[in-house]
Amino acid sequence: MFQFTLHIISFLIISMLIILMPLSLSIPHSIRLLFESSAVLCYPVSGDIHLRHSHTRSLTMRIIISPAKKMIVDTDSFPAESLPTFLPRTERLLAVLRDMSPAQLQTLWKCNDAIAALNVERLAAMDLNRSLTPAILSYEGIQYRYMAPTVFERSQLDYIRDHLRILSGFYGLLRPFDGVTPYRLEMQAKLAVDGCRDLYAFWGGALAEALAAETDLVVNLASKEYSKAVEPHLPPSVRFLTCTFGEEKDGKVLEKGTACKMARGQMVRWMAEQGVEQAGDLRDFDGLGYAFSPVHSTEHHFVFLKGET
Repeated sequence: MFQFTLHIISFLIISMLIILMPLSLSIPHSIRLLFESSAVLCYPVSGDIHLRHSHTRSLTMRIIISPAKKMIVDTDSFPAESLPTFLPRTERLLAVLRDMSPAQLQTLWKCNDAIAALNVERLAAMDLNRSLTPAILSYEGIQYRYMAPTVFERSQLDYIRDHLRILSGFYGLLRPFDGVTPYRLEMQAKLAVDGCRDLYAFWGGALAEALAAETDLVVNLASKEYSKAVEPHLPPSVRFLTCTFGEEKDGKVLEKGTACKMARGQMVRWMAEQGVEQAGDLRDFDGLGYAFSPVHSTEHHFVFLKGET
């Protein structure tokens, strides 16, 4: 009876702490241990503290894709729904970029004078909180044209909201309807920040930890430049499944950059149309003349070949 009463008292004390403690504050480790199996868990993501409900980890797959260099502003099609998860880190990157000279920025961006001038102007006027475009509409690369999100139906928009994540050197990890502004910063850029030699070191395991908190299956439709910001940091409990698109020649699978981007965009659209939830269902993809090749595929690597029957 005494032990039961003690449990009740402990529960009431913890409940009061949860109610009174501002959500913006981190919870002391000693208190967290008392109720980490109950209502709330704190997940430190490399310095970014997020308060999450323990039951929110979903078995829904996450699809990761790369961003595109070319970006637009579109505040009319539909509004942004949220701000990016890692916005404080983005603010830090913005401050570092603004401290650089135009010549240094052009070297970092590896672009011509006209593109450099445009992006220097963007940096000076950049506002990370206003006049934002949903991330899924902001990129104009080949993959996004073949995905064609502007003509998605409501159910397809709901699907990508839940399943799709966009990797970014500037924003880290984006949900489709996070509000963004045009920027230029590739993940492979040699930008040293706060003692980190480059952006891979700057983001560290944060992006992988955020994904692992949401799912146990990541479908990789990103380029190697971006996927390597995630894959090495994922725990063994998360399956990382890469989809490759190519043609077989002399017994080897050859990938072509433009064709791969087209196929990745087409697969995202197909997944949204079909409501794909299981890894095995990806084998049915047949867009743009591709077909699943069981001979070349493994549990963690699905290969689709052009003209395969």
